[in-house]
Amino acid sequence: MFCWFAFVVMCWSSARAQGGLSSGFYSSTCPEAEATVRSTVETYFNKDPTIAPGLLRLHFHDCFVQGCDCSVLISGDSAERAALPNQGLRGFEVIDDAKAKIEAICPGVVSCADILAFAARDAVDLTGGRSWSVPTGRRDGRVSSSSDATSLPSPADSIAVQRQKFSDKGLDDHDLVTLVGAHTIGQTDCLFFRYRLYNFTATSNPDPSIDQAFLVQLQSMCPAKGDPSRRVALDPGSPTQFDVGFFKNVRDGKGVLESDQRQWGDPVTQKTVQNYAGTFRGLLGLRFDFEFAKAMVKMGGVGVKTGAQGEIRRVCSSFN
Repeated sequence: MFCWFAFVVMCWSSARAQGGLSSGFYSSTCPEAEATVRSTVETYFNKDPTIAPGLLRLHFHDCFVQGCDCSVLISGDSAERAALPNQGLRGFEVIDDAKAKIEAICPGVVSCADILAFAARDAVDLTGGRSWSVPTGRRDGRVSSSSDATSLPSPADSIAVQRQKFSDKGLDDHDLVTLVGAHTIGQTDCLFFRYRLYNFTATSNPDPSIDQAFLVQLQSMCPAKGDPSRRVALDPGSPTQFDVGFFKNVRDGKGVLESDQRQWGDPVTQKTVQNYAGTFRGLLGLRFDFEFAKAMVKMGGVGVKTGAQGEIRRVCSSFN
């Protein structure tokens, strides 16, 4: 009970300090907001559980470009969502649906950026992770350009590059490893890691860091000339459960993406991976949940627009 109380106090305190955001921002202006988002996410999740990692990734990609201002939801050939790194994003319809429902009861009050932050939290909760108090008060951005998406992490990034991209957003090494732990419920295309299986660093050989038995498994799922769009779980052992399985995989040479596996080769990030992977799954699983909630609150405060900045969009896919 004490640990849970301390966790709640920590999240509340963190929420009050995130760039002018605060918990309960809509308590008087739109008290139904969080429940409306939750019910919408749950409806989609019950039909397709893979929407959960989609929503989490959507929030992540939004925050890494222009800050957490829902610029990624704007439609258009030159908009942020049209950038190559965003081509596989999912969940737009969930946010649009939640926004429409909220507009019907509280017009012009709740931002798309806050709806997306709520939805990401709910996606984690629905897959067995820990819920948290989402600090709110974000406003939606008025800029969305595909050329700004260069700051997004890539599956082939080295630890040095990953470290710099996260540092540029005010996120440290611990945040890096913790947030990448979201891959415990993620999927990726063969296209983004098949080079590791057959021609790593142009040697015509596989990446030597891949566990041999796992290499055979991946090669069977992603043949050299197979469908590059075939989806593969980033945590094959428990792809729909928000747990520490992902970190155990990285520890054991079973990371699917090169950028994930490289975390084991760096002494700083390896220490955090080992702490999460550990031996006692239940205890350390709870610790990861605890740290993930903190990291999400921290990331959710990156580059936010508050007060008179930005706008409250009527429709998430277009500026007012």
